[in-house]
Formats: sequence, structure tokens, C-alpha cells
Amino acid sequence: MGIVDAILRQRRPVLVGALIVLLHIALFFLISGTVSLPRMPAAQDLSFMQAELLRTPPAPPVEPVALPLPKPVPLPPPPLPKLSQDNAPVLNEDAVGPPGEAGTGGAGEGIPEAAPVAVAAAESAPAPAPAPAAPPPPPAPEPRRYKVDVPPPATITMDVARVDPDGTRWSGEAQLMWRFNDDSYRIEFEAGIRIVFTRVNLAVLTSEGALAATGFAPVKMTEKRRGRALTATHFDWAHDKITFSSSQKTVPLTPGAQDKASVPLQLAAIARGDPGQLSGDIDIQVGEDRDAVVFRFVVVGQEEIDTRLGKLQTVHLSRPPKEGSYRSRLDVWLAPSRGWYPVQIRNSEANGAVTTQTVNNIGLTDTGK
Repeated sequence: MGIVDAILRQRRPVLVGALIVLLHIALFFLISGTVSLPRMPAAQDLSFMQAELLRTPPAPPVEPVALPLPKPVPLPPPPLPKLSQDNAPVLNEDAVGPPGEAGTGGAGEGIPEAAPVAVAAAESAPAPAPAPAAPPPPPAPEPRRYKVDVPPPATITMDVARVDPDGTRWSGEAQLMWRFNDDSYRIEFEAGIRIVFTRVNLAVLTSEGALAATGFAPVKMTEKRRGRALTATHFDWAHDKITFSSSQKTVPLTPGAQDKASVPLQLAAIARGDPGQLSGDIDIQVGEDRDAVVFRFVVVGQEEIDTRLGKLQTVHLSRPPKEGSYRSRLDVWLAPSRGWYPVQIRNSEANGAVTTQTVNNIGLTDTGK
């Protein structure tokens, strides 16, 4: 056994190699006898495959993306021809010589020959006539001048009847008094109503000024109304202007201007000066607390009114509302038989309130001298 084992150990590599060779031979015959390689398809099979491939829908075309156009770059202007002193354009038509000579600007010299002539012709052409100036505005009409005769100083007391917009009625008393000393005057006007046993003033006006050829010439008016502060209106006759304590406005002063306290007596002075002047419109500039406007009175006609002095024949004057100037209505009745004094005054306010003052007594007073 030991010898056999030794022989086997010596021949083992040979046996292993023979065994490997036998295995390769067996595998070769096995593959060549039982296994066949795949055959290439026939021509018709290839055409079929090609047709199948052609039926595949083509991929959608890719739309080209529009590229932004480049911005055009403006070309530089062509260089202007340089002119020498010899071929400069001649502006004097008399100095233009034959073409081609120095100073003529002939052909080929950079400036056409006709250019100087055209410039000279343009200079010699007559200038266009200037546009006609707008006509100046028509001058303001001269205020109507009246012949006046101021009434004698007096104290006029009146009954006051007021109706509020809601229909509430009130009664009271008013007084119009005026005095003069030399060429100056003073007018005081008060109007109030009675509430139980108390009298409440609705308005207190004073007017001070001079007596002139145009009648009353106010210098200062003060006004105090219930619930309002005292205001002053100044008439500057030296500089022809009206100013106000309650506003910055300045209004040109016209001859015959009045204030609210002097208006009724100025109407009496116009009627006393010449009753024939009570025809057409009577325009009087009146300074109020904040402004000055023209009061235009119209003659309504002759009317008879009832007073505590009896029935009086009067001439009725009315200042209706004026758009943009005043919204109230002022009516004044003058009595010829009573020296043309105002015997009734009515103020109809824009809110509907109406205050009527009717004479109950006229007392002439001393002139104050």
C-alpha cells in the first residue's frame, strides 16, 4: 500500500491533466452535435423589419426660436465740407460776382451759387405785418351823479315786525337818528325786538363822515349784530379806496359811495334834490362789513301805506337780489309829504326771514351848532 500510494502521488498530476483533456473533448462533441447557432433572417424578414421601423411616427419638429434683431446703430452724419475764406457765402447781393471767381461761391466751391442770392432775397423781403393788438376794454361807465339836498337832522322811530323762516313772529322798535355839525355828520341806527320784558338789539350801526356835493360822504362805519363781533369799514377819500376790518379786501371808492346806515337818508337827499331823478335805476356803491358792491334800486311806483301817523303816500324803491353780489332784498318807502324821509324799510333775507320797520314818529332835532 505504501508503494501504491507513492505511485499515485507521482502520477496524480498526469491523471489530472488527462482528465482535463477528456473533458474538453467531450464538451466539443456535445456542442457540435446538439447545439446550433441562430441563423440570419431571410431578405424578406429584413424588409419586414425595415417597414416596421418606418411606421414609427417621426418626432415633432422643433420650432426655431426667433433671435432678437440687433438695434440699428445710427450712422454718423457725413462731415461738412470745410469752407475757406475765399469760398465763404456772400450775403450782400451787390458783391456777388461771376461764377468761379473768388468770393462768389461758384459751382464746385462747396456752396451753390444761388445760396447767397436766396439769403439776400430773404433779407430784402418785407417782414410780416404784426398781428393787430386786441382792442382795449371799454372804460367803466361813469357813475351817475345826482343833485342832492340832505334832509334836516331828525330822529325817526319805527315799529319793527319780524317773521322768522319758521313763521315765528317778533315785534320791537327801531330808531334812525342823524346829526350834523358844520360839515360833519353822525348817523345812529338801532333795531331790536322785545322778548317778554327785555329788548334785544338785532343790529347797531353808526356812520360818521362829511357832507359833500354828492350828499353824505362816509369816513367810517361800525356795525354790531347779535351774535357777531363789531366790524368797521373805512372810506379813504384821499386815496379813493374802501378797506375793511374783517377782510383784507380793498375796493376802489367811487363818488357818492355810502354805507348801510346812510343809504336810506341818501335816497331821501336824491329825491329832495330833484324828484325827477327817481326814474330808471339808481346805482349807489355801498360799503358793507367785508366788501363794497353797487346797490341798484328800481322805482316800483307810488304806494299808500298804513302807519301810526296815518296813511301816507309814498314812492316805493326796491333793490332786488343780485347774483354774485347780494342775496337779500331791500325795500325803502319815501314820503314826499314828510320831507322825503324814509317812512318804511323792509329787509327780506335769503333764508326767508323778513324784517319790516314802519315809522311811528318823526322828530326834527337841533342842528347841533
